[in-house]
Amino acid sequence: METIVIYKSKTGFTKRYAEFIAEDLDAEIYELQEIKIEDINKYDTIVYGGGLYAGSINGIDFINKNIDNFKKHKIIVFATGLCTGSDDEVNNIKDSNFNKEQIKNIDFFYLRGGFNFNTLTILDKILMILMKLKLMFKKNLNNDEKSMLNAYDHPVDFVDRKNISKLINSVTIKI
Repeated sequence: METIVIYKSKTGFTKRYAEFIAEDLDAEIYELQEIKIEDINKYDTIVYGGGLYAGSINGIDFINKNIDNFKKHKIIVFATGLCTGSDDEVNNIKDSNFNKEQIKNIDFFYLRGGFNFNTLTILDKILMILMKLKLMFKKNLNNDEKSMLNAYDHPVDFVDRKNISKLINSVTIKI
């Protein structure tokens, strides 16, 4: 089974997972901007990964706009972010990024990434400062929100190769 791994990564967490996945599957790997839709026809399985930004998967329009072109392919999407990946969080990510018809054709996985404020672009830093201010003025922060505030000053990295095992198993299951 021919597999392609495509990713879009701003801070490197998604890229690292994409590299692990490509290595474990002996698959070709491309950054999203390097790939053309016509290049994908030779693959049976498409694995796409992007980081979460305000609940949206970075670059997910590539999959959503081309979902009809991918009917003959197995589609697996993974998102990376700082949240813990509880069922509620994962369901919110799916609901925010896919409609009910799209999600029927996609195996989705959430892989906990990390956060390093220092690696963000100026625009992303401004947006994250606004989020930080919102959290600072919120009463009764939950544990994830407290962790997020702490991560502004103390970068965190949860990337671990073992986190991809379910995704790898999903690829190896026949269509």
